[in-house]
Amino acid sequence: MLHIAPELCFIDRFEALENLDYITGDIESPLAKVKMDIHKIPFEDNSIDIIFCNHVLEHVEDDLKAMSEMHRVLKPGGWAILQIPWFHPIPAVTLEDDSITHPKEREKIFGQDDHVRLYGKDYPDRLQSVGFHVIEEKLVMEMENSEVERYALPKGEIIYRVAKV
Repeated sequence: MLHIAPELCFIDRFEALENLDYITGDIESPLAKVKMDIHKIPFEDNSIDIIFCNHVLEHVEDDLKAMSEMHRVLKPGGWAILQIPWFHPIPAVTLEDDSITHPKEREKIFGQDDHVRLYGKDYPDRLQSVGFHVIEEKLVMEMENSEVERYALPKGEIIYRVAKV
């Protein structure tokens, strides 16, 4: 499993799993075992079973290149969770504008000052465009409200799980 931009809250849990070969990768995080640029992942084609990548694609220069790289290294039959943030109201089409560089303007337009795009309802189409089969997991919508509140889960959030067929 390749965990891109690893979150501290997951590392010990994943490393404790005896049946999981766990690799962390990031361009700058000291938590990562492998220093890597998501635009050029340093693994062979078809070499990774699982990729876990939360809230990264809104930060990178070329998200379609990053998605293509994840697709390239994923084994046929492998899968990935590629989560991005949602800011409501969700636009129909992903908004990108390289000319927006001032942090205050980026925060206003993209939802956060270090984001370079605001994803729209076309996110699944973007994933499909690089070859992924997209599965929309609606687990939070199937849970009891008390559980959603107990774990402070975002109501109505879809988890995008992609597969390489």
